Amino acid sequence: MADRLVASFLRQHGPSVSLRADLELDAGDNRVTVLFGPSGSGKTTILRCLAGLDRPQKGFIRFGDEVWFDAVAAINRPPQQRRLAYVSQDYGLFPHFTVEQNIRFGMEARGSGARDRVETILRTVHLEGMGQRLPSQLSGGERQRVALARTLARNPRRLLLDEPLTAIDPPPTDPTRRELRQFLRSIDVPSVVVTHDRIDALTLGDRMAVLSGGYIRQVAAVTEVFSRPADLAVAAAVGVETVVPGEVIQSLGGLATVRVGSSHIVAAHAPAAAHNVFVCIRAEDVILESSQRGDTSARNQLTGRVNAIQSEGGVVRVTLDCGFSLSALITKPACDELRLTVDCTVTAVVKATAVHLIPREIP
Repeated sequence: MADRLVASFLRQHGPSVSLRADLELDAGDNRVTVLFGPSGSGKTTILRCLAGLDRPQKGFIRFGDEVWFDAVAAINRPPQQRRLAYVSQDYGLFPHFTVEQNIRFGMEARGSGARDRVETILRTVHLEGMGQRLPSQLSGGERQRVALARTLARNPRRLLLDEPLTAIDPPPTDPTRRELRQFLRSIDVPSVVVTHDRIDALTLGDRMAVLSGGYIRQVAAVTEVFSRPADLAVAAAVGVETVVPGEVIQSLGGLATVRVGSSHIVAAHAPAAAHNVFVCIRAEDVILESSQRGDTSARNQLTGRVNAIQSEGGVVRVTLDCGFSLSALITKPACDELRLTVDCTVTAVVKATAVHLIPREIP
């Protein structure tokens, strides 16, 4: 594709860590890619290399037929020639400029053409009538929209956002996230969003690249990464609560029976020829019942003893001993109805499709 961004490069990240990035970014329906990983993993470094603000030591970056960086050919196009829009964590607005002046900064159009362009962009980001305000007179979300508006003024080919929600005070709410998601989907500019926040990733992204241990370990649809992580490092990065070693003792009809601790659990989509595995289960996929049921199609009904109960806002995290440690996330009303107490016995219901297996190497 003519507008495909392809990057494969190596960049020193800190005194002793090398960072490797392999990415292909297309336009189309999957236009919002989330670059996800813990703080300090190198997400911003990758973004800055794509923008031309940092220089890799090896590799290449290409956009369609254009070569932006090639270490062998000694090519390194400056940021202004790449026509990318980069929004830093603090948005980088000029405090003494009005909203309109911030947007017009760097625009090629002048006179009435510039005024018309600014008005159109202000409508796009829902800031009509705020052109004469200073950044200090705006909320955090409004300042973010000014920064996004300024990037659109130059008709960029890609939009790069570095932790776009961290500078908002108070912290972002679901409507704020949804508003940014709707904006990114409404513009005809593919975007790369850096975040370490799982909720941000789930809300904003179509695709997700997980960075851990110095390189990108998995690139897939956001829901696939969270439900079916490629390896143990990805599972840890996206916060899968139950990750325990197991041994496949039977595979039949697309189902695998796995010995986990002193229990057995059935999983769908068993990895081919894998005998030793990690069993991954998200806490929200575990349903707790007072006793085993005969009217459920779920393959796994595990009897467990409650080891811990921890309130987390509107939900309750329950840790069970089912022959292995299993976490469940339930609502407070459900906890009250089950009359859960430490040391009581309950049944954990888990569908086979909610159990993900990762091949495990034995040292």
